[in-house]
Amino acid sequence: MLQLKNISLSMKKDLRELITGLDLVLNKGDKAAIVGEEGNGKSTLLKLIYDESLIEPYVQYSGEVQKKGLILGYLSQELTEAEKSMTAYEFCSAEDAFLDSTPGEVAAVCAKMQIGPEMLYSDRTLATFSGGEKVKLRMALLMLKKPDVLLLDEPSNDLDIQTLQWMEKFIAETEQAVLFISHDELLLENTANMIIHVELLRKKRLPRHTVIKIGYRSYVEERLRSFAHQEQLADKEHADFRKKQERYQQIYQKVNHAQATNTRQDPHTGRLLKKKMKAVKSLGRRMDKQEEELTQRPDAEEAILAFFEEDIRIPQGKTVLDFSLSPLTVDGRTLCDNIHLIVKGPEHIGIFGRNGVGKTTLLKIIADELLPRRDIKAAYMPQDYLESMDMRLTLVEFLASSSEKEELTRVRTYLGSMKYTVEECDHCLRELSGGQKAKLFFLKMILDGNNVLVLDEPTRNFSPLSSPVIRSILTQFGGAIISVSHDRKYLREVCTMLYELEQSGLHRINGI
Repeated sequence: MLQLKNISLSMKKDLRELITGLDLVLNKGDKAAIVGEEGNGKSTLLKLIYDESLIEPYVQYSGEVQKKGLILGYLSQELTEAEKSMTAYEFCSAEDAFLDSTPGEVAAVCAKMQIGPEMLYSDRTLATFSGGEKVKLRMALLMLKKPDVLLLDEPSNDLDIQTLQWMEKFIAETEQAVLFISHDELLLENTANMIIHVELLRKKRLPRHTVIKIGYRSYVEERLRSFAHQEQLADKEHADFRKKQERYQQIYQKVNHAQATNTRQDPHTGRLLKKKMKAVKSLGRRMDKQEEELTQRPDAEEAILAFFEEDIRIPQGKTVLDFSLSPLTVDGRTLCDNIHLIVKGPEHIGIFGRNGVGKTTLLKIIADELLPRRDIKAAYMPQDYLESMDMRLTLVEFLASSSEKEELTRVRTYLGSMKYTVEECDHCLRELSGGQKAKLFFLKMILDGNNVLVLDEPTRNFSPLSSPVIRSILTQFGGAIISVSHDRKYLREVCTMLYELEQSGLHRINGI
């Protein structure tokens, strides 16, 4: 049994509280999903549970993590640069469980992960692996430890649809306790039996958390019903109270006017009016107290995001891309053949396929072709943000096209709409979570007025609470989108045309 007692987390830099007084008991068979907006401390909480030294540089904590005798398996959200430079065999050999396992045990785990055992012994560097291949390899290595509790930070990131379905089945059926973070709403709906919702309210200054043993969809529906009822009740109470206030103001003004006109002429009447005014003011104080006790509208952290301007469009039928490539190779390896793709405005293209087939490589080639064009204004959002972000810059420096006061004010206004605090605006990019960096990419594309978006896994780092808003933004986008994604809701809701990339080429499909 894993137990957290009165856990509180706060940032060392600005002392901002992330979580306060969290209690949690995780038993065998529990599948607990941590949900919440970007930057709320979800990944930090997982790191604390696994190894408190991982958060020591930037977060202070209090409380107790009881995990004595438990074997914990931790899947981090990202590999370090040092790990990416290692060969697969070097990376695996750093884990005692790999060295202690028999070839049969390695083969059995790899079979469950739908990868060949040779992947773990490969001399390829991890940097050359696709995102999904990295996740599969790391999950296989994790399972060789035979952990009691799995701590998974975005395990669904970059997995192809087939492996996503496997991941769902694995989490749902394993006897181990699983504490995980995921942006994939379907995975949450199909696996979680406990929800831990961490929020930061009132401009990210008031932490709140909810721990409830219930499925994700039921939690969202119950939360919305509760909010709707509370809103209805609050609106009625406040409307009734406003009528009382109006009556009170009428009485107050009447007595006040009478005092002003009558007290000097008639001392007796003046004393009566003074006494009456005292009673009126007493009523006012009682009403002030009643106002404090009124039902308040739900205090909830919402995913507030900016939208693209309506005039950002691609003319109907304009050829955005007429692309052919055969074969697609990486390091001398042929990944696929016979790629043909024609994109006309304002189509929203979604490309999916098995891990390692070359989707990210293909998207980079397409981006390189589109970015220099003068007849369109294209933007590329890579899977690895380090490709396009200087992590030494502040948020404002990354977004601002100039240092003029008007431009800086515009940028800060938009950052506020994306729920970044004043303090966060001057943080360096390296201090942000993956989801916060993703929001910045979207904001930059909005500020730059791009009308062609090349997106590699655009929803991969967004919380399940933000993802519906992101899908809405992209669905309404009047320009062209060429994207790679394994997010099934994204593919169904945003994309007007779907393609599956296979070794034999790029194939148009009708649905997913």
